[in-house]
Amino acid sequence: MIRTDQMIGADSVETDVPARLDRLEWGRFHWLVVIALGITWVLDGLEVTLVGSLSGAIAAPSSLDLSATRIGLTASAYLSGAVLGALFFGHLTDRLGRRKLFTVTVGVYLIATLLTGLAWDFWSFALFRFMAGAGIGGEYAAINSAIQEFIPARYRGRTDLAINGSWWLGAAFGAMGSIAVLDPDLFPVWLGWRVAFVLGAILAICIIALRRFLPESPRWLMTHGRLREAEDTVRRIEANMGVPPPRTPLPKIRLSRHYRLTFHALAHTLLKNYPRRVILGVVLMATQAFCYNAIFFTYALILTQFYALESRDVGWFMLPFAAGNFLGPLILGPLFDTVGRKAMIATTYAVAGIAMIVVGYLFAHGVLGAEAQTIAWCGIFFFASAGASAAYLTVGESFPLEARALTIALFYAFGTGIGGIAGPVFFGALIDSGARSEIFWGYALGGGLMVFAAITESLLGVAAERKSLEDVAAPLSRLE
Repeated sequence: MIRTDQMIGADSVETDVPARLDRLEWGRFHWLVVIALGITWVLDGLEVTLVGSLSGAIAAPSSLDLSATRIGLTASAYLSGAVLGALFFGHLTDRLGRRKLFTVTVGVYLIATLLTGLAWDFWSFALFRFMAGAGIGGEYAAINSAIQEFIPARYRGRTDLAINGSWWLGAAFGAMGSIAVLDPDLFPVWLGWRVAFVLGAILAICIIALRRFLPESPRWLMTHGRLREAEDTVRRIEANMGVPPPRTPLPKIRLSRHYRLTFHALAHTLLKNYPRRVILGVVLMATQAFCYNAIFFTYALILTQFYALESRDVGWFMLPFAAGNFLGPLILGPLFDTVGRKAMIATTYAVAGIAMIVVGYLFAHGVLGAEAQTIAWCGIFFFASAGASAAYLTVGESFPLEARALTIALFYAFGTGIGGIAGPVFFGALIDSGARSEIFWGYALGGGLMVFAAITESLLGVAAERKSLEDVAAPLSRLE
């Protein structure tokens, strides 16, 4: 049997761990990765949709009696928690490993979502939403880095998009759950939305159970001086899939055994070695965060205030909205591995942005009813969802392995801080104005930002399709 590592000296080692992971065909192990880790996005989608669909009931005088602006502020509190959680847990994920942080972050979410159901006023609700966001934000960094490190290069694009798109499965579950809990025959208004948060807690328990079967990322192990463990993990994965060890030599990379990342080295790497990728990542993340969070967090308010829809019926309109968002990454995903990242990201952002401006104009002039408005959003976000999912793919695969979780967290924080947090508050204030023309300018701004992102991708995009992660961005511990 060929050894995975060969000592070159006391301070360096050669390994073919990445090549062995990338040579694998899709199998049951990869399905376990997708289900156990990708379900995080389902959890977040469930959370956000429940709050969005239940916002009318939560804001009701018999519940917490919140204005549209305060509903927007609670959405921003959730996103603020996600930003800080991503930064804190992202740093720990790169230092301590992907696997160790899984239970911690889900545990934070589990406690926070149960407390949310017990909130008694605006401030307690906002605090518990902040805590839930911190748990989910911590998940983003660990999950996205681990998924990309396990999945073979030729499947990485479609898999990452499909997993990120699964957020909308959670959205669909949240919409259906909201229909049930807002049924006055089942629960009174003040109680139904509280019961809804139990759904998230139950799902979190299932996630903890599933992740017990996942190993630590071999790529993380090999860059932290634990080559034997990395080799053993790869061997177990191969055995689980019925794949024999390689009979002929595979490409190897040479790594330092003692490299340790510092914040100074990280800053130098990002700003000196990859400035174009930094600009690209910030633009893609910020623009999609603004559009998604601004529109989705407040769509229930649009339906109830401008179309006189009952709160208990909002879920029926969220279901087709979720379907379009889920099908986009699923159907278009393979094209990101064949046509390429650059062309597909630019196209999806541009189509979504232009269509958003057109639909905003039609809304401002009262042309669209609630059903037509929802159908229009389904079409727009079929493309926008694929582009937004590809933004996470881009920031995850474009930077070195040793800092992958932290860079994902940084770009998520920048993007969400610039666009995601401001969006719901901005749109909430526009809705409070009661003027369709004011809301149109919000849609126009969002659409314009998406077009700007498409142009940025065309100029700065990275052709990472079907390439090993180590070829897209060399590990910081790599020796020539």
